[in-house]
Amino acid sequence: MTSPATTVPLIDQKVVQLFALVTEALSRATHALLSGDALLGQTVIEGDQAVDTLTSDVELMIWDELQARPVQGDDLRYLVGLLLIIPELERSADLAEHVAQRAVEHLGSAMSPRSRGIVQLMTEVASEMWQEAADAFGDRVRVADRLARADEEMDILHGRLTEEVGAEEMPMSIAAQVTLLARFYERLGDHAVNLARRIELLADSRP
Repeated sequence: MTSPATTVPLIDQKVVQLFALVTEALSRATHALLSGDALLGQTVIEGDQAVDTLTSDVELMIWDELQARPVQGDDLRYLVGLLLIIPELERSADLAEHVAQRAVEHLGSAMSPRSRGIVQLMTEVASEMWQEAADAFGDRVRVADRLARADEEMDILHGRLTEEVGAEEMPMSIAAQVTLLARFYERLGDHAVNLARRIELLADSRP
């Protein structure tokens, strides 16, 4: 059996990997959407299985660690904190997959130029937020307040994209999909903030 001294760092490494996979999936999904690259979008969709598998592996490792020895105090808070972080990562990967699905369906080419511009801005904000969240996990730095301010910008862009859908005379089916797209990016921002807050709780309890 792997000793506790080696298991926790290995869990950390796998969580860092999950952050990287989600951040990359978000970037690639948006590029696929705006460039009309359906093949890249399909690659992102297929890659979501790797996130699901790694998520399950990490959760199992955490539960094995909790059962392998008496765990209390900072160690217990740390492992429970990781159990709260993992689902946020998995759900965020699912959102990137949803964006990629719209790329496969060629939604990007059906959007108005202004809508595409707003989506580009949203992905830039989201990508920066996710990179900061990933760095915060690795370095245990406090970025929740900064990400909360960035999330306010994301909410403004979400509102602008929703208004654009109402102002443009686009087919109902396209308008519905663009509205969903705006929601996906808004939720990605929310998850980044949630993760940053949970990471701050880990800062004082890292084994």
